[in-house]
Amino acid sequence: MNTNTPNQAAHILVEALPYIQSYSGKTIVIKYGGNAMTDETLQKQFAQDIVLLKQVGINPVVVHGGGPQIANMLNKIGKESHFIDGMRVTDAETMDIVQMVLGGLVNKQIVTMINQAGGRAIGLTGKDGDLICAKKLCPQSKINPEETIDLGYVGEITLIRAGIVKMLDNDRFIPVIAPIGVGEDGQAYNINADIVAGAMAAVLKAERLILLTNTAGVLDRQGELLTGLDKKMIDKLIETEVIEGGMIPKINCALDAVQSGVKSSCIIDGRVPHAVLLELLTDKGAGTLIRH
Repeated sequence: MNTNTPNQAAHILVEALPYIQSYSGKTIVIKYGGNAMTDETLQKQFAQDIVLLKQVGINPVVVHGGGPQIANMLNKIGKESHFIDGMRVTDAETMDIVQMVLGGLVNKQIVTMINQAGGRAIGLTGKDGDLICAKKLCPQSKINPEETIDLGYVGEITLIRAGIVKMLDNDRFIPVIAPIGVGEDGQAYNINADIVAGAMAAVLKAERLILLTNTAGVLDRQGELLTGLDKKMIDKLIETEVIEGGMIPKINCALDAVQSGVKSSCIIDGRVPHAVLLELLTDKGAGTLIRH
């Protein structure tokens, strides 16, 4: 039940107006994952946010993950998940599951959810139109830098052909992209969704990259939210271990996007209802802003 008075409702709309005007016609790339992707109420709210953005003239592009869903499917067939430095080791059988879950089940669930909220979503993987070209990722071993780690069919991006995404944007559709790349020989590769979102934002010259997470953003040692961060500040926070663990690759992804031409990036808490709208269309925002 809505308890806002008419004046409060009007204030909310007026507060959003300059942001709507500022973002009109611009592209916003949103990495969708975490609790926002598994909680039914948050799923519906996310879909409403995306449809509202499109309705007011903003072009949202959704890139999604699906790690928990992949793990659940692997468990069902009795296959154990293995990770090295946070990356899933992906053999041929696992890659088949990744394609089935990300490109099929999860992608189509998101598309359906957005369409039920009144949008016109279309699901894609990197294979469609050779959207995300990739090659095998061969990271160095942290124990022996002269050795490389074999992660199987885990890929790194070599090229993004964003024409199909731009075409969908211009025709009032909402692209929903699964992070599966394709090699020159047609081999599919599993790619980190944050990295795909950041690279997509850079190629599309997006106004903003939003990474939905299960944390409030970057916090200081007292648990207070930090925002308005640039490279110098981020480097110092990593050096002093204020930023550590899994937040490091996420913040680096956001920073890389900004350094590649995206106007700004933001790490926001996907557990907060309507987090995307709060970040984009309110004065306070909803997370950690990263700028050039």
